[in-house]
Amino acid sequence: MPAVPAAKSDTRALAAVAHTAFFLLLGASLARFLLRHPGEPRTPWIIALSVTLALLYVLGPALGAAPTLRRLLWLGLVVATWVVLVVLAPSFAWCAVPLFYTALRTLPPRAAIVLVALLTVFVVTAQLQLATAFDPNLLLAPPAVAALATAVLVHMERQAQAQRDLIDDLIRTRRELAATERREGTLAERQRLSMEIHDTLAQHLSSQQMLLQAADRTWDSDPATARAHVRTANDIAARGLAEARRLVHDLAPPELAGGAGLADALRTLDAGPHTEVRFHLEGTPAPLPDRVQSTLLRIAQGALANVREHSGARTAALTLSFLGDQVVLDVADDGHGFTEEARGSADDRGHGLPAMRARVSQLGGTLTIESTPGEGTVLSASIPLEPTG
Repeated sequence: MPAVPAAKSDTRALAAVAHTAFFLLLGASLARFLLRHPGEPRTPWIIALSVTLALLYVLGPALGAAPTLRRLLWLGLVVATWVVLVVLAPSFAWCAVPLFYTALRTLPPRAAIVLVALLTVFVVTAQLQLATAFDPNLLLAPPAVAALATAVLVHMERQAQAQRDLIDDLIRTRRELAATERREGTLAERQRLSMEIHDTLAQHLSSQQMLLQAADRTWDSDPATARAHVRTANDIAARGLAEARRLVHDLAPPELAGGAGLADALRTLDAGPHTEVRFHLEGTPAPLPDRVQSTLLRIAQGALANVREHSGARTAALTLSFLGDQVVLDVADDGHGFTEEARGSADDRGHGLPAMRARVSQLGGTLTIESTPGEGTVLSASIPLEPTG
């Protein structure tokens, strides 16, 4: 959304103008004083206070714009230093104009307006001291400038806040829409599966039940008819099994679709733009049941999601090992790592670890996690395989 960068760019440009104006006015005021009052006893104090005010002003951006305690103390020191300068040399009064911007950016609106009013009083007083004769402009111009600057800055801040609120509403609406679409998609998929099961598997099972019941009733009186019922039930069971396999295949991860093996699917995974993922294959690859492939792929995806969101790792390694009677997936990263207490908290909050353990345990496997703060994390999922010989 272009409104955010544009608003930030306008704010930075306005801040740059205000900061430049402050240093120009401060330098001009100091030069004017030195030219008009050379060799006065207060000159060293004026120079020292000018340098102090400049240094304080330079420190401002590093404290941020939020009204924190440090920021408020800094603003108090800046204003106090400027007030002392104005008392010693009224020509420094116009340095208050950029301070209006600083006050309005730091304080709540009401407090900022009160401070701007006080600064304006000092400006008017200083200008009247410098004047050789009374001039109404000296009494009216500073409040007019202060009111105009305050109105412009308050209006800009309100516009920026309105933009931020609008963007927050749009983001929240987008998230709610995405969540609604996900829920609707889930419900639609559930409805589709329920209809598929009702129209195929449930019908097959119902037909088998009726045929087997009929065979049971005629087994003694008409064995030939009973055997025919059993053969028909067997054929229906075969069709139901094929249909069940089709449904399971449709539910498999898309990365494994089209005959792609687990190793090929793991090679395509990533953990975001800041983490390099490397894949290693060890041992002699063997055909894996679809459920084992799906489980290990989901575990790898969940582990890499944790790496991306929590570890701060630069590299992650996926290792798929075929060890004859078992297949092992290791996911290692060089991130922050964590302690046992943090691991327990992560389990309580989710982070996918309980789901991973549940997936592995359903296949009779084990999931282990080893981690040390500052030395990364290794997650290992081991699933036993049925002997093929």
